[in-house]
Amino acid sequence: MLYKDTDTEHPYYYPYAPVPALETPVDQASAPVPGVALDDTPQPPQGPRKQRQSGWRAGAIIALALVMLLVFGVGLFSGVVLLNKHTSASTTTASTTTATPISQTQQEAAIAKVEPAVVELQVTTNQGEAIGSGVIIDTNGDIVTNNHVVNGAQSMQVLLSDGTTETAQLVGTNAANDLAVVRIAPFAHMTVATFGDSSKLAVGQTVLAIGNPLGINETVTHGIVSALNRTLPESKAVTIPNAIQTDASINPGNSGGALINLQGQVIGIPTLTSVDPEFNTPANGVGFAIPSNLVKTDVAQILQQAG
Repeated sequence: MLYKDTDTEHPYYYPYAPVPALETPVDQASAPVPGVALDDTPQPPQGPRKQRQSGWRAGAIIALALVMLLVFGVGLFSGVVLLNKHTSASTTTASTTTATPISQTQQEAAIAKVEPAVVELQVTTNQGEAIGSGVIIDTNGDIVTNNHVVNGAQSMQVLLSDGTTETAQLVGTNAANDLAVVRIAPFAHMTVATFGDSSKLAVGQTVLAIGNPLGINETVTHGIVSALNRTLPESKAVTIPNAIQTDASINPGNSGGALINLQGQVIGIPTLTSVDPEFNTPANGVGFAIPSNLVKTDVAQILQQAG
């Protein structure tokens, strides 16, 4: 039979075997001794013999007490030694397995370092208007984003973190990796994002996504690196290698924004999310980003070709 542990709050169950009830104890003072007749008649004193027997019994009791004390002392010492060893081992194990907690201050510092470099792209095409994100990469006003954000653009406006709007021009693209660079006029105190080494990422590492989902600018979502080195078939013509999978929320408008680590470095450019085929809607917690090392290589080539 299973019983609920009512002494604690956890919802675990455990097998419980009731302890059998003890039999009624026998009154040892009135219990007959086998083979000995009870006789209430007082017995005459035994003289010296009784004294010798009493002295022998007293000595035996003292000797037995000393032996028990010695055994108890050894057992107690052994128990203390074992307890100390167990405590030491437990402390050592805890010190080697305890993870360093992530502080709110650390996350806030990372966001503050990158957020001013993340912009909103407002793109007008012959099919209408679209919104995406971008990241300022140098003091020349160059901004990296996804190619699908600016593809077919007739005009582009960039909304900066301070609320001002600048007109942008397309510098170049690498459609095969869904990357593009646009440029705005440089301005004073421009914040430029720092790119990290995506090859040093680890599954389980904390990441933050910064962008403009659904046009809600300067939005930050929290998650981890769910997987690495995904081959991402974005379309028939575009397959992104070594993509980063993350459970940080990535929604329409996040494309082209920043996926950062806790050092405030851009380690990926969010590009798309998986689609739930049953409902044909974005799947929660399954998003992908172009790794920063690929971004750095492609951006350098685009700027070089643009002269």
